[in-house]
Amino acid sequence: MEKAENVLTFEDEISESQKSKSWKFLIGGLLIISIAIYLIVSSVSSSGAYYLTVGELEAKAKAGALHGRNVRVAGKVIGNTVAWDAESMNLRFSIQDETGTLEVLYRGPKPDNLTDGADAVVEGKLGKDGVFHAKTLLLKCPSRYEDSSELNKQ
Repeated sequence: MEKAENVLTFEDEISESQKSKSWKFLIGGLLIISIAIYLIVSSVSSSGAYYLTVGELEAKAKAGALHGRNVRVAGKVIGNTVAWDAESMNLRFSIQDETGTLEVLYRGPKPDNLTDGADAVVEGKLGKDGVFHAKTLLLKCPSRYEDSSELNKQ
């Protein structure tokens, strides 16, 4: 009988060891899943930006819905509003679309293709002073988007 009791004890030890490993595996898996979910949520919330028209931006700003939020706004550059300060690397200009006009302040190098009527997309935050503080400035190069038949005629 002693042998039978020893066998049961040994089987109980194996069973406890397997249970312990199962719990460790389960806790480790939940931890990994939790970290993955956290990383996805934090990256989307920090890099995500609403895409608005100039008019929508003004309306939402008046309602207070954009306080501290990153947004993207697209419009055409108004050429006579471009002011470049090379020392401080401040670039001021205005963009417009069919819904309104927006003054933009961008800190960084002045793009060569910043001309009157250029299509611009700015990403940043609207300041309390009504000036859009852009962290990113993207300009479309008009020559890349011209119709090839128009180029051949020239």
